[in-house]
Amino acid sequence: MSLTTGTWLGPYEILALLGRGGMGEVWKARDTRLNRIVAVKRLTEQHSGRFEQEARAIAALNHPHICQIYDVGPDYLVLEYVEGQTLADRLRSGRGSGLPLEEALRIARQIVEGLEEAHRSGILHRDLKPGNVMITTTGTAKLLDFGLAKLVGVDADVTRTQNGVVLGTAAYMSPEQAEGRPLDVRSDVFSFGVVLYEMLSGNRAFGGTTALQIMNAVVRDEPPSLQTSPALDRIVRRCLQKLPGQRFQTMGELRAALEQPATEPSTLLARAPSIAVLPFANMSADKENEYFSDGLTEEIINALANMPGVKVAGRTSSFFFRGKDLEFGEIGKRLNVDHILEGSVRKAGSRIRVTAQLITVADGFHLWSETYDRELTDIFALQDEVTNAIARALQVRLSPETSPLRRHAPDLRAYDAYLKALDHWSKSSPRSIVRVKEFLDKAIAFDPEFASAHTSLGLYYSMVASLGIRSTREVIPLARAAVHEALRIEPALPEAHALLGVWAGGYDNYDWHAAEQHWRVAMAREPVSCHVRFWYGNHYLLPLGRFQDALVAMEKGLEGDPINLLYRHHLAVCLRNAGRLEDAEAELRRVLELGEDFPMAVGTLGAVCAQQGRLGEALMLTEKAHALMPESNPIAGQLAALLVLTGSTSRAEALLERLRPGTLCGAPTGMAVFHAMCGEFDRAAEWTERAIEARYPLLVPTLGPLLYSSSKWPVLARMMNLSQQPLRSRNEN
Repeated sequence: MSLTTGTWLGPYEILALLGRGGMGEVWKARDTRLNRIVAVKRLTEQHSGRFEQEARAIAALNHPHICQIYDVGPDYLVLEYVEGQTLADRLRSGRGSGLPLEEALRIARQIVEGLEEAHRSGILHRDLKPGNVMITTTGTAKLLDFGLAKLVGVDADVTRTQNGVVLGTAAYMSPEQAEGRPLDVRSDVFSFGVVLYEMLSGNRAFGGTTALQIMNAVVRDEPPSLQTSPALDRIVRRCLQKLPGQRFQTMGELRAALEQPATEPSTLLARAPSIAVLPFANMSADKENEYFSDGLTEEIINALANMPGVKVAGRTSSFFFRGKDLEFGEIGKRLNVDHILEGSVRKAGSRIRVTAQLITVADGFHLWSETYDRELTDIFALQDEVTNAIARALQVRLSPETSPLRRHAPDLRAYDAYLKALDHWSKSSPRSIVRVKEFLDKAIAFDPEFASAHTSLGLYYSMVASLGIRSTREVIPLARAAVHEALRIEPALPEAHALLGVWAGGYDNYDWHAAEQHWRVAMAREPVSCHVRFWYGNHYLLPLGRFQDALVAMEKGLEGDPINLLYRHHLAVCLRNAGRLEDAEAELRRVLELGEDFPMAVGTLGAVCAQQGRLGEALMLTEKAHALMPESNPIAGQLAALLVLTGSTSRAEALLERLRPGTLCGAPTGMAVFHAMCGEFDRAAEWTERAIEARYPLLVPTLGPLLYSSSKWPVLARMMNLSQQPLRSRNEN
């Protein structure tokens, strides 16, 4: 019998239709026996097989934040009638801006309490979404529709129907639900995180125009950071971890986390301050002094980045806008910051004048400005003064532990040499790399207690090994000595411990346990540097085959330096290693939009095109990459393979003649690339063994996509103390 207004269903007088959904219809009705208003849920015939499950699940629950069941009929439920609106309707009325913070937190805690009770009774919701949360006229949240709930441990894989159809609502389901895998309480934790994200931001965490696109986003993508507060962003991101083991493990844990921020209202009621420091203009008569103004800019960036609760755009992203005629609003939008610091430096003899202005992106108003005239010997006190003034303007409270004041003021000659080293570092040419070492050596000679110079020297050695300029075995002892000297001076330097982690894993003895210990120390103190976080993903998680974890860490690092082309390239390499070739290609093309001749991106895009069978395009790109990076032997091997595959064997032979002796840095890796791309996996494995012996630093990211699926990989992986299974096939539960 179909229901209409005025009809009867047993003792229930049907009054009005409340809504329709995929499972059935909900009607407002009057219970004539008790003279009370109720809600009658009538299931459609195709879902009647799940009716008993729903009735049993809801009837077992009795909690103020769960809609109560009153009666069960042959094909209907009689439920508590809740006067109010759904959370979905409440969010729509907010016009895309999310809910006020206090309201969102109150509703979130009530949802968690209801789910905690359900989980205590052994019941999952499995369809948590704003449409299944009612907000009463008094502001109380009640969970509706346990129609997709199941008893934990019973019928353990009912995620799919017999036809393989995934149950749930695409935008709010967990990755394991989207993939049709067994669920537990942590699936509801993920769905709650999606709902909380929408309450706080007004936007869905995962978008798409079709259910398939949305589910792909749920499995692969990370939503943009919440701007509400760092504390809530951390809570939501932990809920939204792709791997269940990395989420809150129970609703009790989640409830405790939501209660904690209540004691820190100042953290929650305002967006964390965010700032980009644009390169200070060099106003000196000597234009060669630009290295000094750039160095001052970088020092201020570093000092601000060490303040908990302040989001600071990294140097690479901020300096990207030098010389570009863009409004502050556009720069703020592209870097996702609310404030911009700009200034100028005039250096004359022993005197220096610095002007600085802090500007609010939203309206262009000056929040703070100051001019400083100082002796050059006061440069370090001036940097600290500027940084503290910005902190006060941003209303950041500093404790003695978080103050940007430096421990050691280096010798001015050492500092000048150090700034010149950083300037040459940013130019990235072969000649400038030589000058980096020259100026770092000078800085250390002038001031042996200058810890940052020692750390930068260690990073320099790491860089020349990665670029194939010098062999890994030759430079790592030098690098380690430099970093240990830095740690003698400042034992807690995060970047120094991070470099030790890099070398212990991929560059030295493949000691991943020792590497993990170093990474723990490097990331022990908040705020974690965006660079350290990115290195952790790139140098530790990626080689271990923990691709999703690596992507999360790398994307988190990129939040602080979003236009760092090198980092964006490495993110694409990780996507390629994870088998996500289309995503890798899209990321590489974004890099090339910003820097059309960025050589690493050109070469990797050629490799991705080759994997997709587009050999003509791959050859064109690899030719360009080889011209830009003639010293890269892996690129030479890639070019030789593409020449063979497209019929230009004689040109390929000329390239291989240079690589075959295997004495050049990276030559064994280049030969391994060549043979793997040609399908000669036995030969590729032989050359890979030589590359492993030589400790080529980028071996796994470079060769992994070509060898993971080969029968040779388990032996090669064992030589590097990695999983003996092809990494892409591992189940990351």
